[in-house]
Parts: sequence; C-alpha cells; structure tokens
Amino acid sequence: MKKTLAILIALVMVFSCASAMAELQFTTGGTSGTYYAFGGVLAQYISDNTDVQVTAVAGEGSAANIDMLDMGFAQLGFVQSDVAYYAYNGIRFEQYEGAPITSFKALAALYNETVQLVTCNPEIKSMDDLRGKNVSIGAAGSGVYFNAMDFLAAYDMTEADINPQYLSFADSAEALKDGKIDAAFVVAGAPTTAVVDLCATKGAYLVGCDAEHIAKLKELNGAYTECVIPAGTYEGIDEDVTTVAVKAIIIANADVTDEEAYTIVSTIFENTEAIAAAHAKGLELNLEYASECGLPYAAGAAKYFAEKGITVAE
Repeated sequence: MKKTLAILIALVMVFSCASAMAELQFTTGGTSGTYYAFGGVLAQYISDNTDVQVTAVAGEGSAANIDMLDMGFAQLGFVQSDVAYYAYNGIRFEQYEGAPITSFKALAALYNETVQLVTCNPEIKSMDDLRGKNVSIGAAGSGVYFNAMDFLAAYDMTEADINPQYLSFADSAEALKDGKIDAAFVVAGAPTTAVVDLCATKGAYLVGCDAEHIAKLKELNGAYTECVIPAGTYEGIDEDVTTVAVKAIIIANADVTDEEAYTIVSTIFENTEAIAAAHAKGLELNLEYASECGLPYAAGAAKYFAEKGITVAE
C-alpha cells in the first residue's frame, strides 16, 4: 500500500477548493462511514461556537489522512489509533518501515472503531472460510487495509489466500448486494451507514472472532481491544458478535496552533450533550478514554487535559 498519485492529486484538488472557505481543513473518510458524518458534526459545532473555523472534507481514510497532514494539504484528520501508531513509529508495514511520519500529534481519542467482517453468505462463519473468496479489504489509503492484513496474519493467511478487492464502504456494500464479492472488512463505529443499508435491503451477517485470534491480534498491536457488537445493532442480526476495535482519534499537524488545539478539544468535551444530540457517537465522548491513544499529544490539547487533572503523553 503506497501513496498513489491519482488519489493525492484528487484530494489536493478538493482541499484547494476548500482552502478559501476555512482556516483549518479536517480530512475525514468516505461519505458512507462514521468519520465523515461525525467529523462534519464536530467541524460545524466548533465553527459555529468558537473563533476557530473548521471545514470537514471527505477523505480516503487513515493512511491517506496522515499523508495529507504530512504534506500540509490538511491540518486536522481522523485516523485509527493502530495505523497512526505504525506510521509514527515507522514499523510493521513497508510504507512506514524505516520512514516514520512524525509530523502530527494527537488531540483526542473519541470513540471505538469496530472491525466488522460483513457477508451476505450464511455459509461464511469464520476467517478460514474466506480462502479463495473475493474479499474487500478497504479502499486505497484507508485504515481498513491495515486491519485486514492484521486479521489475515492472525489466521496465518496473506493476501494471496484471498482475491483482494480494494473498495470503499459504499462500494463494498454495493458489491455485496450484487454478489460481486463474498465478504468485506468495514472498520468504523457501529452502526455504520453502509452496513445498515445493506442489512435493510439485502440481509447480511457479521463474522465474529474467537478468543485465540483476538489474543493474536493484540500481540500484533496493543491498540486492539476486544469488543461486542450487540444484538439488534443491525436489522436481522439478533445475536451479539465478538470482534475487536481500535480508537478513532483526531490528529493535528504543526499548522494548528496551541490555542486552536486547546479550543478544539475543550469545545468538544465541554459540549458533549449538544454534540451527542447531533450524532450518536457523541454519547461515547469520555475524557479518560480520550487521553490515551499511543501517541504524543499536542501541547494545546495537553493543557486542556491537565486542567481536568489528566496527564497525557507529549
């Protein structure tokens, strides 16, 4: 997974158009994911209630968002904690090994992103059943790819054991509906719009992960935590599904001043009820949770946490 010129050119054009409208550009995710919806709520609330103007723009996911901040085309971004850890420390994946990206810092962790393995085939009950199947492992530049690679590794598999497809959430859902793929990895806050629509129109299943393989995933990256998608989260899925999650965090590059970082973090956590009224993920906002993500925090964010009696890494 390397930076692709086409993706970056497209994103640069989007951000160039937005630059005249706002001071800080916030790159989120695809329009069918939680990053985009929740990022838009946060950006709007901050812009409406402070002197810091933030514009949320659809992005290509965690890896691409890190690239955009590193190149200065955006100042804020949503990323998965595991991908951010790999990038910052220059480990695990070829694009980062020996070439860490340290041009960003964390502002806060906001909510759990659940690794959801979705299929419309009831015969697919485990990762092993994916051998030889057409499987979406995330759009180019997305964090989904990293999670899919970790899942394959935990089950002693590689990309060669499946027919990988590199699709966004929305495209994965459409491909599942049309029978063009057998399963798809979706990593986002549950419920996820693309999966909600798929369950309502086609009917779908979630493939869980057992204790043995959850332990292997945790060995690969301590960012993984066990979680449960409760029964009823999606139409037709009436049993709890055990899987893993990582944290969704907001990162900032050096173009974000200490004052701006403080304003962004304080505005979010001083107004959780108002934000929750606009998006359900606001219900998960918690200062203790927000203060740990495996990355150093921006000084302005650290100042706010310190005021609340919480010390974060800097």
